[in-house]
Amino acid sequence: MMMHRNTHSLTRWIAMLALLASVAHLPSTATASDAFTIFMIGDSTMADKPLIPENPERGWGQLLTLYFNPNVTIDNHATNGRSSKSFRSEGRWDGVLQRIQPGDYVIIQFGHNDEKSDQARHTDPFGSYTANLRRYAKEASELGAIPILATPVVRRVFDDKGVLQPTHGEYPEAVRKLASEIDVPLLDMTLRSRELLERLGKTRSEQLFIWTIPGEYDRFPEGNSDNTHFNALGATRMCDLAVAEIQAKVPELAAHLKSSR
Repeated sequence: MMMHRNTHSLTRWIAMLALLASVAHLPSTATASDAFTIFMIGDSTMADKPLIPENPERGWGQLLTLYFNPNVTIDNHATNGRSSKSFRSEGRWDGVLQRIQPGDYVIIQFGHNDEKSDQARHTDPFGSYTANLRRYAKEASELGAIPILATPVVRRVFDDKGVLQPTHGEYPEAVRKLASEIDVPLLDMTLRSRELLERLGKTRSEQLFIWTIPGEYDRFPEGNSDNTHFNALGATRMCDLAVAEIQAKVPELAAHLKSSR
């Protein structure tokens, strides 16, 4: 597989932008009456990643604060390896519930680890997975927050003919049906990310993921070939897709995005 050395400088430049996202867990300094928080719960594809020591990995939620006006605080609780089941069982959701205020938003994106076979994380798409998401949405709503469901982003798995393969089974469809049933906004990240990877194709899409050459990063001395987790460029593109979905599906939230004018 050809390594894309010519994209490394671009990726590092985008990584500098991600430094600004490190303030995501700090209290908002906005004093306007319209100040609110967007909470995020999910897995590694959304999570904040450490920047020091040098680390190529980013989650798309790590970039979201760059898109919103100062009255919006992004509080990203997404964590590597968690499913809709284990995020709650470990008490992580309890911490979010204690902080939610009326008028806040909660973006909920699970699926990657719900597919795992271990008892601590596995859920059934139209069974416990749907029940877990429904409960998250209900509890957020009871506190006056607006829940937003998101389907999982795709993995970069192409067959020998260059056709992108689905790897999430029925989980995305379960989220879509639940969002329609309980009438909450849906960010279809599965659809959006699939369309992006299909446009880029097997070779160019590699530039979005953590493919590194030996010696490029101390944490990957032998190099790395990861088709699930994003580098800074990939996380930025996934965040672009999430913002496009917000603009299409949640106009009242989109009103707080930074204007290009």
